[in-house]
Amino acid sequence: MKAIICPKYGSPDVLQLREVVKPVPQEDEVLIQIHAASLNSRDLRMLRANPFFMRLMPGGLFCPKNKILGADVAGRVEAIGCNVKQFKPDDEVFGYLPSATGRGTFAEFVCAKENLITLKPSNLTFEQAAAVPEAAMTALQGLRDKGNIQPGQKVLIYGASGGVGTFAVQIAKVFGAEVTAVCSTRNLDMVHSLGADYVIDYTREDFTRKGQRYDLILAVNGYRPISDYLCVLNPEGSYVVAGGSMLQLIQAASNRNRISKTGKQRISVASLVQSQKDLIFIKELIEPGKVIPVIDGCYPLSKMAEAFWYFEKEHAKGKVVITIEHDNKL
Repeated sequence: MKAIICPKYGSPDVLQLREVVKPVPQEDEVLIQIHAASLNSRDLRMLRANPFFMRLMPGGLFCPKNKILGADVAGRVEAIGCNVKQFKPDDEVFGYLPSATGRGTFAEFVCAKENLITLKPSNLTFEQAAAVPEAAMTALQGLRDKGNIQPGQKVLIYGASGGVGTFAVQIAKVFGAEVTAVCSTRNLDMVHSLGADYVIDYTREDFTRKGQRYDLILAVNGYRPISDYLCVLNPEGSYVVAGGSMLQLIQAASNRNRISKTGKQRISVASLVQSQKDLIFIKELIEPGKVIPVIDGCYPLSKMAEAFWYFEKEHAKGKVVITIEHDNKL
């Protein structure tokens, strides 16, 4: 089978399209013929080994231990192990493969344990489905599990136009929140269309000077000082970091349960926990149209380096998707 190999850490130009051995499913695994995958910040961090500790988790001090990157997957089940109960051949599935599995999805096939995937939303193409898992689950867990989102709360989504941000705006509305989204000028209309009640153009306005305070702030890849967010957070509010600079993450980790003058502000970092239950929950939001994936563009597997460069430099609107063609595609 064809796969994108990352032989060493570096820029997207180190990636190589090669023929590798097609995997065989274990007793508790399914073999997926991949039709689409998508790029996430995690893939870029693994490629560049930046920050440095990425070399230690999931491993590879001098070169990547897992040479096929990619975590999101959408495709068709080709074969199943003898202990698999949830799926059968030809089922259309999607899911997320954590780094610890040692499996990557920038390839024609991948094996996955059945609890890492679920049936693809019936109203999505493979390309749309591949844009969902990691970003949508990060948004859900950040808002619900870390942020304890409640109906009627005022919620600020900083970085609302990227992969996680576009899902966060929609999921916050599902939970009944009043959503203020922060993005750049070119994404204002798109973010409004996702249901945001208010949209702030960060190139023209400073959200800290709007005179508004929030019950919950989700900062997606935020790079402003943590004090900027906390100054507009209610005394009993929650601030959740989802990605961003190392300084952001260190500041958030060192300020957990910060005591303000009038209450306790809860500060946490959203670290994705793979959950089939959450994947099914998101699927059940997608099928009636309550949540939709936003795709900036699609690239074939052979243009993986180009896709990475675009993802890194252009601040993609929603997700960048990788398509995989097969000679026997139905």
